[in-house]
Amino acid sequence: MSKLTIIATAAMGMESIVADEVRRLGYECTVDNGKVTFMADELAICRANLWLRTADRVKLKIGEFPATTFEELFERTKALPWADYLPANAEFPVIGKSVKSKLFSVSDCQAIVKKAIVERLKQHYRTSWFEETGPLYRIEVALHKDIATLTIDTSGAGLHKRGYRVAQGEAPLKETMAAALILLTNWTPDRPFIDPFCGSGTIPIEAALIGQNIAPGFNRDFVSEQWDWIGSRKWELAREEAEDVANYDQPLDISGFDIDHRMVEVAKENALEAGLGDLITFKQMQVKDLTTNKRYGVLVGNPPYGERLGERKEVEKMYEDMGKTFAALDTWSIYVLTAHKEFENHYGKRATKRRKLFNGFIETQYYQYWGPRPPKNTLS
Repeated sequence: MSKLTIIATAAMGMESIVADEVRRLGYECTVDNGKVTFMADELAICRANLWLRTADRVKLKIGEFPATTFEELFERTKALPWADYLPANAEFPVIGKSVKSKLFSVSDCQAIVKKAIVERLKQHYRTSWFEETGPLYRIEVALHKDIATLTIDTSGAGLHKRGYRVAQGEAPLKETMAAALILLTNWTPDRPFIDPFCGSGTIPIEAALIGQNIAPGFNRDFVSEQWDWIGSRKWELAREEAEDVANYDQPLDISGFDIDHRMVEVAKENALEAGLGDLITFKQMQVKDLTTNKRYGVLVGNPPYGERLGERKEVEKMYEDMGKTFAALDTWSIYVLTAHKEFENHYGKRATKRRKLFNGFIETQYYQYWGPRPPKNTLS
């Protein structure tokens, strides 16, 4: 199996960032709503899971076809080469979703796909019973405008679960979103980096992983590591490759500040768990107290949005404080994510660029204030 169709799923608005990552891995890809598709070999499944910082999952596409009747769904599912992927002892639950399709009963679609796969495997393995005690292959049937797409999830837990989050605060920023915020900046590892609202430390930790070119999935497991047709050797190769290109000697100047001393301690714990405890400075601080003599740095912040009643005025005052405080950082580039529609008015300055992103289900804007380009050899 040298040519597989692989799908990296992405949150709305993140598709182009995921596509850039896929291309950096060396694969040509196509971009669609919520997904990036590319053709590659088994090793690419390992590499994509280890390296994609902003994708939600890596899925293997088994087939895609029109389906407007249950009979059509059954027969076309049964015709796919399931035995190429599923061993006789495979555990293969089927999940589903349906959008704008005649086959709108998801539970019925799941049951039909499951039955069709069983029938196909019966023919191949010449058995009438499958115990499903082996490796997990989670199958999804996704119907969109009467087109059925059948995939197998290769990741297991979502890719945002890097394995370093020991604890977290309320509504923590997903690791994949934090990585996207950084990749959308002009930061390079030789420049100072500050997150003034660090919470549990996700943005600074992701910056350190990017800064030292550490694969985000290096310290976790993936469900497809148990699949014989990929084989442990390919996973070993992918991990060896990641180890070879990691730059653990890259010095970094990364700081995270938060008004809540408890969150600062949580951030320190998470950074230690990630193996980055010595690389990031965490400190309790209000945003209005932020000062630095460092120049040409990058600041990325995810401040409170003021969505709860009673918080709005307080948050708007904080945005005003941010505008005054950050004005002193005249050589810095400032990036702020918020759902507050009037952010620029309270901050006191129009952004160089805005980008719509979804933080979970919340529509936000990423306000980008570009600073001057640093002169060569003058970073400090």
